[in-house]
Amino acid sequence: MRKIGLVTSLLVVLLMSSCGTKKIAELEEKNKKTQEMLDSATVKLNSCLEEKASLTSTNSALKDQNDMLRANNQELINNMGNLTTLTKKGADNLEKSLESLREKDLTIRKLNEAITRRDSVNLALVQSLKGVLGNLDDEDIEISVEKGVVFVSISDKLLFSSGSTRVTAKAKEVLGKVAKVVNNKPDFEFMVEGHTDTDPISTAAVKDNWDLSVLRATSIVRILQDDYGVDPKRMTAAGRSQYIPVADNDTREGKAKNRRTRIVVLPKIDQFYEMIEDGMKDANIN
Repeated sequence: MRKIGLVTSLLVVLLMSSCGTKKIAELEEKNKKTQEMLDSATVKLNSCLEEKASLTSTNSALKDQNDMLRANNQELINNMGNLTTLTKKGADNLEKSLESLREKDLTIRKLNEAITRRDSVNLALVQSLKGVLGNLDDEDIEISVEKGVVFVSISDKLLFSSGSTRVTAKAKEVLGKVAKVVNNKPDFEFMVEGHTDTDPISTAAVKDNWDLSVLRATSIVRILQDDYGVDPKRMTAAGRSQYIPVADNDTREGKAKNRRTRIVVLPKIDQFYEMIEDGMKDANIN
């Protein structure tokens, strides 16, 4: 009986030992799998942490970039405002400049119109003078226009005897024709200029070429006033002596050309300005 009981106990122990070993093996296998899962999870966790750190860094960089873009955008907005102000000022300045140019252009146009009218009057005057003096020798009288002024140059051989201030009878006929034209042009003033050559002169009545040129001019003016009724207020007598020659004084021909009396016909300055003022009253200007 005791042997049977002992055997039975041994069998129970063996059975229990066998079951325990199997259980342990199962637990170890389960533990191994659990460790593998833990290792895999740890790797994934580390990867996620690294990705998070990268994303955090990227996010920080994007935030800095966004802040910079916001600042640039605000600066652009401010610059646009300044540019708008500058553009408006520029437009205002441009408009003022254009207005000034328009005014200047209009003024120039009116001046040109006044000059054109003056030139037209001068042309009519020249035609009138040539009409009454056209039968004279070209060497004795010359009519020209220079810079808006009409000149009538008459040689001394037609007007005076050598060294004399007395006007010849033929010269009076010529002066009468000139007087007829100028009397019909009351808007003109004129100056009578005496010119000489370089030959010196000294007599009881004439001291030098200055005297001779002035005395010849006054002789012409007196005849125009006394014989032909030209208003003395419109005339000026002037002597230029030998100092404005038109030819060489080394030859007889040149001296003959330099001995001359020149009538300078001038539009009254106030008349010319009135032409301009009348043009400036144009409705287009106002």
